[in-house]
Amino acid sequence: MRATLALGDVEMERAVLGPADANLRALRESLGVSASVREGSLTVEGDDSAVRKTLEVARELVRLVENGLEPGVAEVRRLAGAARGEAPMGGGAAKCSLRVFGPNRYVRPKSPGQAAYLAALESADIVFATGPAGTGKTYLAVAQACAELAAGRVGRIILARPAVEAGERLGFLPGDFREKVNPYLRPLYDALGEMIPERDLARYFQAGTIEVVPLAYMRGRTLNGAYVILDEAQNTTPAQMLMFLTRLGADSRAAVVGDVSQTDLPSGEVSGLRQAMALLRGIAGLAFVELTTDDVVRHRLVKDIVRAYEQSQPGPPAANSGPGRGR
Repeated sequence: MRATLALGDVEMERAVLGPADANLRALRESLGVSASVREGSLTVEGDDSAVRKTLEVARELVRLVENGLEPGVAEVRRLAGAARGEAPMGGGAAKCSLRVFGPNRYVRPKSPGQAAYLAALESADIVFATGPAGTGKTYLAVAQACAELAAGRVGRIILARPAVEAGERLGFLPGDFREKVNPYLRPLYDALGEMIPERDLARYFQAGTIEVVPLAYMRGRTLNGAYVILDEAQNTTPAQMLMFLTRLGADSRAAVVGDVSQTDLPSGEVSGLRQAMALLRGIAGLAFVELTTDDVVRHRLVKDIVRAYEQSQPGPPAANSGPGRGR
């Protein structure tokens, strides 16, 4: 059997096929068909059933792209499994994109898991997000905060991180305390710099509209009308986590992000993130999102590297499983 499907314009074609046609290759391998694209049309040849399944997957990929997503190889394989009856075809997220600043600055999720995360950030007052490195936990939380600030729904953004040592010692770093902790806060500055024009960002820092601070600086404060992000939350103690959560004031929202499989706390110390996720489930207004390796959007090898490490440590991760960094 041979069949064709019109993909639309060049941009749609590129998004459906993926970088270097990776999605097209995954489609061929997953469903055992011959498939090629020419002049905006996908041509599929093979067994009747396989061709129909391939077209079903291709239509779903087009729908995801139309809804603002950028499906990757993992999504193609998931959809192929669904077409074979191994799982529901649904699960692709609804349209979801954020205008962070200016007419052309948009952030879009790149996987259904990321889209579900953005939906939680949009609707819940406090979101707890966990997942391995490269899943966009911090980046998407910062994007939501920037969108809220740009729309005038919050008056300021506060980003905090625990300054926990990860193999290095603060005392050996040059400079005063602020200069010593600045490397821990660098990923937050990087994310902000991708979303807010440099001139505006400098002005926001100067006015105190945006703060990037070590978690210790949050003690004693009440944060009203703010979007607050706690990054690397797996490195908080239970007392620090409680302190952070009780800083929220009127009209404030928060995102708490981390990877419970990577902590830099002393051996035997309970992670405040792990404890909070166990204690607080079921409270209205809170959302819990668990991203997986399918949501990794860094270099294509990062996903395989994360999976290899996960497979080398079977069973649930220990309370603290060693040093690590990731957002």
